[in-house]
Amino acid sequence: MGSQKTNGELLLKLEARFRDNMRRHSDLKWDDVKSMLSDKILKSVAKMEETGGEPDVVVFDKNQIAFVDCSAESPTGRRSLCYDRTALDARKQNKPSNSAADIAKEIGIELLTEDEYMKLQSVGDFDLKTSSWLKTPNDVRSKGGAIFGDKRYGRTFIYHNGADSYYAARGFRGRLTLKG
Repeated sequence: MGSQKTNGELLLKLEARFRDNMRRHSDLKWDDVKSMLSDKILKSVAKMEETGGEPDVVVFDKNQIAFVDCSAESPTGRRSLCYDRTALDARKQNKPSNSAADIAKEIGIELLTEDEYMKLQSVGDFDLKTSSWLKTPNDVRSKGGAIFGDKRYGRTFIYHNGADSYYAARGFRGRLTLKG
């Protein structure tokens, strides 16, 4: 990834975030998580951090532990994007700079699924002013659409939009699975 100092600073930040947000991973210990980290994982987590994701460990079930973007709003460095490369290529005018799927691949993470997004919302309040693209089922994507989620009025909503749409307040959240 980078220097030992950079890795050390990232680990300290991740450990502090982990300890400050135990509701996301109440049955885990930091030392157990730290033992699962490799240089490759740290490189992706660093990119999540650099783009505003504030990654933290979330336990989706006892077999799936992941670093997930836990910033209060959709990560600032990953907004104004259409869903995927197909949607980006289909736009004739006013193309965004990139797509959520392409940036996720560059970072080394996966877009959250609808179920993962609902689980994330059960351990905190996210996307109260923004929204996040979610991994879209093939039957929806094949018809030109994509799904996204947000939280309003104390409830989590999953919506649909054309995959080629993009908004300043819509980005994406990702996960990097450690175990599962």
